[in-house]
Amino acid sequence: MNYELFIAKRIIAGKEYKNSISSPIIKIAITAIALGLIIMLIAIATGAGLQLKIREKIAGFNGHVQIVNYDNNNSEVSVVPIDKNQNFYPNFKEISGIKNIQIFASKAGILRTKNDFEGIVFKGVSTDYDWSFFDEYLVAGRVPNLELPRTKEILLSKTVVDRLQLKLNDTLLSTYIKNEASTLPTNRKYTLVGIYNTGFAQFDNSIMIGDIREVQRLNKWTANQIGGFEVLLDNFEELDQKGDQIYRLIGAKLNSKTIVESYPTVFEWIKLFDNNVWFIIAIMILVASINMITALLVLILERVQMIGILKALGSNNWAIRKVFLYNASYLVVKGLLWGNSIGLALLLFQKYTGILSLNPETYYVSEVPIHISISTIVLLNIGTLVMCFLMLIIPSFIVTKINPAKSIKFA
Repeated sequence: MNYELFIAKRIIAGKEYKNSISSPIIKIAITAIALGLIIMLIAIATGAGLQLKIREKIAGFNGHVQIVNYDNNNSEVSVVPIDKNQNFYPNFKEISGIKNIQIFASKAGILRTKNDFEGIVFKGVSTDYDWSFFDEYLVAGRVPNLELPRTKEILLSKTVVDRLQLKLNDTLLSTYIKNEASTLPTNRKYTLVGIYNTGFAQFDNSIMIGDIREVQRLNKWTANQIGGFEVLLDNFEELDQKGDQIYRLIGAKLNSKTIVESYPTVFEWIKLFDNNVWFIIAIMILVASINMITALLVLILERVQMIGILKALGSNNWAIRKVFLYNASYLVVKGLLWGNSIGLALLLFQKYTGILSLNPETYYVSEVPIHISISTIVLLNIGTLVMCFLMLIIPSFIVTKINPAKSIKFA
């Protein structure tokens, strides 16, 4: 056993194979492990980042759950009002995990300048609105001040601002379609106080944020009549559960829909990211394992005479196999260390520089988003190490086939 431990230490330290034939094979195996882990880290971090950013942006514009009148028929604008005075507003006392409940009302209109015009949806909000989403994507100016008795301040996307050739503090004219109380279009003047850019073209192309009281006046509603409620959750993973609870508590006259139900196509698309990530992980682990199996076989075949001597001295097959398995595991760990170092460095560089861009019309983001989860990285490393080790057990059986008499005959 002392001989086995001595040889094992020499092998694990790499001294026996530093200048051997197996040296380039070992380097290739370590490189394969490192490259595989780098690709897996990038796939997981970018996939999770895309999902998180897209979910955040949809929720930023719509809330996680919307409560509206049944008669609105999935319309983007508020057609039939509901009463603001509800048992669940301003707090859902029966449901935990609710971050905020905010009122809103929407109306379609047209922004006009001297040279151009643009169709918009004026989304009116109140003092209970959570501005944290727009604070993150604000590129110029500020959010509207809704504490004033009446405000004409609005927030527009950079996309619309560029199309209409506007700048901060410009006054712009907005025209709204006629309603039952008026036979002529209604015109309103607003002041541009803030410009946002989320990169989500579907919303950036049309949403204008302002005071809900403006929408109420345009629709001839009272102060207690609103378009609906937006519910923000603390944890997106509880969306289905909280959505069902909200639906049961709001009563039969109101309808609630989660953002997954409102935008099923988008969420079905981002679910595909998980399948792609799992496929990449499986392929990379398989490639890394094949390289390690090759390296292990070369190590064993190169040390056939040593194995024969150890057997002649009384070592059993499992003891000798452990020597090579320990060595192979050491090589896997070495590859993982290099892979983590390089992979995390690349991810952090992208996270803080945003050097790699994407087409927002296709991916709903303007740059490759990165989401790094420590627990996911730890599990990925442990999973890779375990899978590689398990796959190395089978080729290590070749040790049992080596005959001591034949292997040391020509030593």
